[in-house]
Amino acid sequence: MPKIGFAPFLLTAVIVSACSGAPDQRIAVPKAGVGATQSIAYRSVALREVSLPSYAASEEIYVADDAGLLNSTAGLLWADDPSRAVTLELSRYLSQITRAQIASEPWPFAGYPEAEVELRIEDMLAHADGTFRLSGQYFVSSETGRDRARLFDLTVPIEGDATAADIAAARGQAVRDLAVAIARDGLR
Repeated sequence: MPKIGFAPFLLTAVIVSACSGAPDQRIAVPKAGVGATQSIAYRSVALREVSLPSYAASEEIYVADDAGLLNSTAGLLWADDPSRAVTLELSRYLSQITRAQIASEPWPFAGYPEAEVELRIEDMLAHADGTFRLSGQYFVSSETGRDRARLFDLTVPIEGDATAADIAAARGQAVRDLAVAIARDGLR
């Protein structure tokens, strides 16, 4: 019996993948500007990895239609793992807003942070009405016993024609607004 090499299988895989349509495009979330700074009660804060609902944790970009059904945007994906990206965005914004030592876990510095923030997002979604909604709950725990739990519900308008880039910009603004709220209401 003649041997069949690896090349025919590789060629078949290349042909099948070439026929599958346009390649996926990845959309990065632009950095939103940070305005004024906010003093907080802690010099160092650890941020745990953000918990997202399954649709928001996916690479796909979802939009809720008027009936509330979630539809993915064909061929468009987030540039980074959403949970990792939101965690890093929040860490950056909190650092810029508070000027404190803020880092996501695992804690990269010597010693321990004075406080920890845990974030559980229940809704992170573009809506057909031209808004981006970010809601959920965050928790602040510290060695001083000033533990806090706060709900948040933020809505940001999606500018432009609600393209994937417009949705990404709105997501960036919503995460920045959440960082402002955490600094103002949770870390003071």
